Amino acid sequence: MKESCPVCNSEVSKDDPVCPQCGFKLLGSTQSFKPLPLTVDEFSHKQQQPATTASLRVIRGPQIEMVFALKDESYVIGRSPQREIFLNDMTVSRSHARIDRTANGYRISDLNSFNGVWINNKSIDEAMLGSGDIIQIGAFCLLYQESPQPKQLS
Repeated sequence: MKESCPVCNSEVSKDDPVCPQCGFKLLGSTQSFKPLPLTVDEFSHKQQQPATTASLRVIRGPQIEMVFALKDESYVIGRSPQREIFLNDMTVSRSHARIDRTANGYRISDLNSFNGVWINNKSIDEAMLGSGDIIQIGAFCLLYQESPQPKQLS
């Protein structure tokens, strides 16, 4: 049975450490990583109003400035390309964290990842997200942003 790259579907050998076509790392386990000291005010201020739209923006690490709009009920964040939010770095577990929509906003949960999930420099198992929160997952820092729905003109 031939193996293929999970990102670009190119044929790969079972001994290839990376895909020869796209460079995706095929072998190895999650690498250890220590969180960066950050201040919440370094990137954004929290908003106190309820949100109707939300997003995650990569502010440090690989894939900087990439934005993930949160519209669905649930997202799994991980190094696996099959995850809804794909963070391609060996410091991220294949299934690292889950974000779920609740009646009060979005909740993030650690999925027993190797390096954990950090919100505003605090290690968490589970937490409600607030606009301006800095989420650290491996080498990535993601800014969680909420914004009210624009008013419709009559």
